[in-house]
Amino acid sequence: MPLPVLRRARTSTDLPQLAIGVTIAVGVTLVGGPAFADDHASQAQASTTRSDVVSAPAVPQRPTQLTAQSLLQVAESQVGVKENAAGGGTPFHSWYMSSQRAAETVTRDGGNVRAYANAPWCAMFVSWVGEKAGLRQTVGWDAYTVTWAKWFKANRRWGSTPKPGAVVYFSWNGGGIDSIDHMGLVKKDNGDGTISTIEGNTGNGRVEQRVRPKSHVIGYGYPEYKA
Repeated sequence: MPLPVLRRARTSTDLPQLAIGVTIAVGVTLVGGPAFADDHASQAQASTTRSDVVSAPAVPQRPTQLTAQSLLQVAESQVGVKENAAGGGTPFHSWYMSSQRAAETVTRDGGNVRAYANAPWCAMFVSWVGEKAGLRQTVGWDAYTVTWAKWFKANRRWGSTPKPGAVVYFSWNGGGIDSIDHMGLVKKDNGDGTISTIEGNTGNGRVEQRVRPKSHVIGYGYPEYKA
């Protein structure tokens, strides 16, 4: 089945749901459908036209201690990176399209790698951060938020407690894991019903630090860190 043409939509109920067996990261077989999602809970059209890549700050040297803080340091180094007018062109798009994972997800879902060029990129950002921090195997990598969340759940690394370095999944209109609209990384629990996060593909088309209400959170995936 070809990669679906994604359009602006107010709710995730407009998305096609594909029942596909998926093998990712440590080899757990999951069932899930694509969920390109951005900060507006909308699905931007995946254009095959690629624009110049947006410049990005330097990435910190890969840490020897694979901690939550080292992951967050890499994420914070990219705050301010902005997509181009087509909604793509970031270093995260470019990296994902050249990665082995892009070829695997195209094989899984159909379509072609070019469709990622201007696609919503919250998941590609977190994938890139995990790779640059040397934590890909435990953070995971994908372009589809729902599939990624189900991988954490299948590996029994899923829960409802915000922890620094956790991968957080949001649904703006509530619902279960299949209603996920957006994802990012937890920086801290603010203790007042909100969390501080670092996210790509926000409503401003940037990597930003945000404060989010916990009421919008579907769940958290917990990478395994070394103290």
